[in-house]
Amino acid sequence: MTVTAITNSRVQSAIQLASSKTGVDFGYLLGQAKLESGLRSDAHASTSSASGLYQFIDQSWLAIVKKHGAENGLSWAADAIQPGTGGKLSVADGNTKAAILALRNDPATASMMAAEYASDNKDALQGTLGRSVTGTDLYMAHFLGLGGAKKFLSTMQATPDASGAALFPAAAAANRSVFYGSDGTPRSLSQIYARFAAKLDGSTADAAATAAANTGFAAQALDMNGATVVTGAGESATDALAWASATLGKFGRGTGAAGTTAASLLRPTPDTARLAYLMLARMGG
Repeated sequence: MTVTAITNSRVQSAIQLASSKTGVDFGYLLGQAKLESGLRSDAHASTSSASGLYQFIDQSWLAIVKKHGAENGLSWAADAIQPGTGGKLSVADGNTKAAILALRNDPATASMMAAEYASDNKDALQGTLGRSVTGTDLYMAHFLGLGGAKKFLSTMQATPDASGAALFPAAAAANRSVFYGSDGTPRSLSQIYARFAAKLDGSTADAAATAAANTGFAAQALDMNGATVVTGAGESATDALAWASATLGKFGRGTGAAGTTAASLLRPTPDTARLAYLMLARMGG
């Protein structure tokens, strides 16, 4: 398996774990990540502060970590984020702020926060629109923020031919390829929505087909005494559970040199990363 394949497998395992914990559709989360970053956890936008697997901008990331960080083992981060002038979120200590923003590039944390964000947006949009919410609706909330998505979708229902750039000038300036055609003609709201729908559907279908064709990419969330175990490449559910039991038992008995254990935690391997998921789940993280 290539380095890219291994990386994608780990990313998909993180997404599956987030899906299983929140109930947000795995296919949607996987398609969104592929569309946003090409499944690259280190992706950075050139026109905004967007970063990571799901391309959260700084303020959106601080907001979702403030809201859902504590319940996902990030109390230190949630507590450090405070509202400032005009409701803008800030972190007093520069190093702490940098550490919180860097979490966007961790597949597990980014996937969990994206799933929490999608779950919140689904409930809010259904109340506003009075209909079932589609994956494209959720994507609009990620792209424009919840308030922007409500404005976009409500306006599109009434006047689908309205100019997206006129309604969202700042977003259009940062995302010209979304709001304008190759000839510079502004796209309508319905055109923008249709393009996102096609791209998201294509990414979701392609990712789902890849996962179905390669068990190394198909991450399965399994239950073990209330904890979640994620299967590895080509690994059966039985083997995954056996590995988790043996590995957790070994760490619980404290076998091996203390220095080796500490080094493993400081420089995680794929096995210790999987164990971390399991241990956090058992502790309610």
